[in-house]
Amino acid sequence: MVQRIIERGEIESLDHTALPRLHLPESAQSLFTTRAARLRDLIDGKVEGVASNGALAGYLDLMREVILAQAEIAKSLTDEDLAMPDQKSLDLALDHMMPPLAAQLERPASWRTILNQLMDKLSDEQHGVRPELQAVLESIRALSEDDLEDQANMILAQRHEEVNPAQAPFIAAALQIFWTARAAKLNQQKVPMLETFTLCPVCGSHPVASLIRIGGQSQGYRYLTCGMCSSQWHMVRVKCASCEQNGKISYQGLDPIDAPAPPPTPVNKANDPRKYVRAETCGDCQCYTKIFNQEHDYNAEPFVDDLATLTLDVLVSELGFHRGNVNPFLWFGETE
Repeated sequence: MVQRIIERGEIESLDHTALPRLHLPESAQSLFTTRAARLRDLIDGKVEGVASNGALAGYLDLMREVILAQAEIAKSLTDEDLAMPDQKSLDLALDHMMPPLAAQLERPASWRTILNQLMDKLSDEQHGVRPELQAVLESIRALSEDDLEDQANMILAQRHEEVNPAQAPFIAAALQIFWTARAAKLNQQKVPMLETFTLCPVCGSHPVASLIRIGGQSQGYRYLTCGMCSSQWHMVRVKCASCEQNGKISYQGLDPIDAPAPPPTPVNKANDPRKYVRAETCGDCQCYTKIFNQEHDYNAEPFVDDLATLTLDVLVSELGFHRGNVNPFLWFGETE
């Protein structure tokens, strides 16, 4: 599907009160703190719409430590650390409909400093001595700057065959801190619309999942969630987040293992845990993207909820579909 090209200056004239096309993170620290708290609830089985999976508990607990470290680092970042582009660069991106914080372009070196801070925190004695984790962190420290930048490029491009699946979550976590903190400083009305809705308009990265939001002018609208800068941008429902086709869309769900039987005639269609998470599958490209519905869980957090619903990935894969985009915290190496 070809999108209409918006002419220079037209973006500013749009009615931004009619439909918020973009939600930027309010602050990196609060986002990561909220994300860590949500992951704690997921690990403890306190989220009704997501069945607890003991096999994932150790992995999720490690990712929670990573996210808590992200929050600590984000709190200490200065404007100098973030190296925001100047106004001329921001205006140029707006004029040419390009992401203002394009992650695939040359990155400020400060992101590597953030990575070192992250590894230092995870190596701290308070987290306990874990030889396997320490070995991975030391392997990252041993990379040259060029090799590290190459790994970052492969992660952002989702080049499975060239990504080291053990190192990638930690490198991605540092990139997330940097880009989420930078995205929080933008003026959302100065972020251009892209010609494709399948990439983040802020940093050009891939979405990790989608969310049907509730409240205000966003009520009932679907937003894709960026796996890097945590921005959310509007994309119409019943449309593939990978190929943008809409002719062969279907939805696959997964009931919680211990969920009680639903009442025969529910009075309120909201707050039904069974409807919280679905895989939106596309018969045209054979891809799927998870879609979380805030109407059925107000505390939805697409990034970590995606990690905790790996069982749904397995079942949908058995039907012949594959993920349109990966979660930067979970890599399986090369995929078909």
